[in-house]
Amino acid sequence: MCRTYLIIVLIAISQISIAKNYHLQSPDGKIELTVKVDKGVEWSLMYQQKSVIDKGSFNITINQSDELVGTLNSKKSSSTVESEYIESIVPTKFRNLKVDYSKLIVQLNKTISVEFRLYNNGFAYRLLLRFDNDLSINNEDITLKFPDNSRVLFPKEDKLQSHYERIYVDDKLSALSNGQFASLPLLVQTKEGVSIVITDADLYDYPCLFLKKVEGNTLKSLFPKAVNAVNPSERGPDRNEIITAEADYIARTKGRRSLPWRVFAIAETDKQLLENQLVYNLSRTSKDDFSWVKPGKVAWDWWNDNNIWGVDFKSGINTQTYKYYIDFAADFGLEYIILDEGWSASTLNLTESNINIDIPKLIEYGKSKNVGVILWVLWKPFYENIDKVLNQFKQWGVVGVKVDFMQRADQQMVNVYATIAAKAAEYKMLVDFHGAFKPSGLRRAYPNVLTYEGVKGLENCKWSDLITPEHNLTLPFTRMVAGPMDYTPGAMINRHKKNYSISWSSPMSIGTRAHQVALYVVFESPLQMLSDNPSNYRKEMECTQFIAKIPSVFDVTYPIDAKIGKYLIVTRKTGDKWYLAALNNQEEEREFEVSLDFLDDKKWKVEVLQDGINADKHAEDYKIITYSVIKNDKLKVKMVKGGGFTAIRSEEHTS
Repeated sequence: MCRTYLIIVLIAISQISIAKNYHLQSPDGKIELTVKVDKGVEWSLMYQQKSVIDKGSFNITINQSDELVGTLNSKKSSSTVESEYIESIVPTKFRNLKVDYSKLIVQLNKTISVEFRLYNNGFAYRLLLRFDNDLSINNEDITLKFPDNSRVLFPKEDKLQSHYERIYVDDKLSALSNGQFASLPLLVQTKEGVSIVITDADLYDYPCLFLKKVEGNTLKSLFPKAVNAVNPSERGPDRNEIITAEADYIARTKGRRSLPWRVFAIAETDKQLLENQLVYNLSRTSKDDFSWVKPGKVAWDWWNDNNIWGVDFKSGINTQTYKYYIDFAADFGLEYIILDEGWSASTLNLTESNINIDIPKLIEYGKSKNVGVILWVLWKPFYENIDKVLNQFKQWGVVGVKVDFMQRADQQMVNVYATIAAKAAEYKMLVDFHGAFKPSGLRRAYPNVLTYEGVKGLENCKWSDLITPEHNLTLPFTRMVAGPMDYTPGAMINRHKKNYSISWSSPMSIGTRAHQVALYVVFESPLQMLSDNPSNYRKEMECTQFIAKIPSVFDVTYPIDAKIGKYLIVTRKTGDKWYLAALNNQEEEREFEVSLDFLDDKKWKVEVLQDGINADKHAEDYKIITYSVIKNDKLKVKMVKGGGFTAIRSEEHTS
């Protein structure tokens, strides 16, 4: 009996000696990570001594074997504090940024390590694999338990095949039904108001992460399986697929690699999310010269249904119509036009144009006016003939592609994105991904990838009333944290909700004209659309000229004030010019006084486009005012319900 007792004691001592706890703090000391390695890996996260994630855990199943179950031996670890200087070739938030982070690497067993990083504005971790041979990853099991009474902004999906364009369900996390799942980014906010935006970064050769509500305040990972076979759908067989066979794994991949970062952007105040670019910072850098990449604004045809008026030709998908788009772009200094669906001989034949368009002639005309031409393509016929199509496009003089209808987020599709980005870079062409999942860091390695859809944008106004000012005031704190979004702003027909109607050929927006203009500063997209038709823009010359002055990239971002779903005020800078924008929801009129403490010590000319005196009744009413300001002046920002405000500090005032 005594011997039995001794054996039990020895086993207990052995187990205690194996268990390891690790602690890591962010450089500013506000975020604290605790990691426990024993029979598995568990972690928790604190912000300012308050829990933001009560318990996180992960495991990975490789070749049908759970790799991180059972007592782990984590004798080897290293902890450092590091700095990195990041230069964005195509900047949306910052062109140059110094980031500090604390790093902890723990070797869990002979083949798997985990790297944790704490930044002052977030947390991330990834698994590092060191297997000798290729392997099948059957699952990566991630569990996240949040504090009680946490709020969630949940982009609920009905299936894993999707355009990933969602309205965010705003509710208590505990109130969601078990089994509901969401694409990312997803936002959880604690009862103390600390926000955690969850997404992934450095995503290569691996499926996108989804999160599923399982119980209480707990979310669990969900991944699309690798696809073995597909059939065309009867509903749009040229673009829609039905997955008919899946593998029993989520990824078949190299044994020596890092998995994607699991990213948790953290903000004490809502406005801090507007400057968070952790996804970009954590992703791999470009290896080639991308100095040729030219961001800019685009005259776009599809949203306005080519509904041109006041001309002496029949508008439609023809050479005359697109010459009109080019003339418009040239007159207002826009860099590009897009020819959306219909330009090609068919959606499957991308090397010939339809009989009504002379592509070479049109492109030569565009070159004479310094306007580039971008062509829309369906992803599959483009991908399956990518060199042939890109070679033809290069001969024509096309400058970029808008790739559409991917509608999947499995490993194969993630690899399709990377291949398209790399091939387009070889041909020095820009890329705009539509029908797409959210950005996950690819644009840092391939800066020619300028923007992604993966957002419920203005196009939905053609068939719904879902694109409200409240929705617009949710996106900057959720989807935009992952990266640029091709929302396609610029509606020139504007209505308040009670006067709004759905129209395919003359679509309109909900909210004021000033709200639409402010989106050009607030919403990030280095390839930024002017979605309405050139005839409407020409009718409103003063407003269009104002929009044309706003760039599509910014060197500095400085958020001033914000409340998710309610209002925001943000300032951005490009070169020596500052741009301030504000948005309001439909709840109430709002007025702010903004200190111009970010200005240089000079007298500056400021041009303001704001809601007109009757904008509360007539949403298209706006007013442009020009006056002089100096550093620390107070700028009055007044917005009606659903309104907006934009100020451009354009030049030094010498008078």
